[in-house]
Amino acid sequence: MRSFICVLVAVVLGAALPGCSKNPATGKTSFTLQSWEWERSIALEAGPQFTDEFGGATPDSTAQAYVHEIGENLTRVALEQAYAEVPELPWDYTLLDSEVLNAFALPGGKVYISRGLAVKLENEAQLAGVLGHEVGHVMARHGNQRITKQLGFNLALAGLAVGVGLSDENSSVRQIGQFAVPALAVGGNVVLLSYGRDEEMEADALGMQYMSSLGYDPSGQRQVMEILGRETAGSSRPPEWLSTHPTSETRIRRINDLLRDKYSHTQGSPEFVLGADAYERRMLSRLRALPPAKQQIEQGLLEHPEQWCAVCREELAAR
Repeated sequence: MRSFICVLVAVVLGAALPGCSKNPATGKTSFTLQSWEWERSIALEAGPQFTDEFGGATPDSTAQAYVHEIGENLTRVALEQAYAEVPELPWDYTLLDSEVLNAFALPGGKVYISRGLAVKLENEAQLAGVLGHEVGHVMARHGNQRITKQLGFNLALAGLAVGVGLSDENSSVRQIGQFAVPALAVGGNVVLLSYGRDEEMEADALGMQYMSSLGYDPSGQRQVMEILGRETAGSSRPPEWLSTHPTSETRIRRINDLLRDKYSHTQGSPEFVLGADAYERRMLSRLRALPPAKQQIEQGLLEHPEQWCAVCREELAAR
């Protein structure tokens, strides 16, 4: 059925069938309109601008090198476990000098974590969970897939609207369509929001897969969600079904399921570590010695911890 849908979408969009391929992160068949070269160009062209817009790099070479080291290790594991070939990408990992809590990734391998989030973390496993989540987005080509789904929905809706407009004024098609098209526009966009939530859950799971392969305790991923949950306690936010991101509570429940099942062997095992001492020495002590991070609240893009990692896709769609 997945392959059939892939072919159908290709025909509807008039796109070439090679757009259907095996997803390197999940092994599932997926359809993408853009090539790997497009993703690579996004990383190279938009990466520097994103860094500048969100505070620039934190002015501590040791902390930057630490983020880069963990990111490179996670990417190496992700590429080793890939189900399909991934071309050489300009992978890079930046600690942004911004006090707001967020992390995000651009297609093509540009991964970012804010200083504001880094100082809230408590151990290396949590850092690996955050960066692994972002590497998962890149490997699963989530940005590319989101753009493809949005474009496909918009084209289908436009075609339906044209068909209704060309129908006889007194026909049942016209009568039904004048109500159905607006309803589908609203309903379809809600469905696309669920795609965003599904992608976040998938990235959480991929992050756990990559971090545990490096010997980190995957419960560090749950700890990150608990930190974000505490930071957003009492804040107003839309219902989950009208949000691009699942709530921290929803993500914690899914992570707990994975810890009880797939990763039960890691819990309580000395082979899977959190690395609090290393994180204190190589990150927290370094950041405490720096001047305050930049505010950047006026950007309005990294203010909401419950939507961490949202910027990569929404900003790209706007560009």
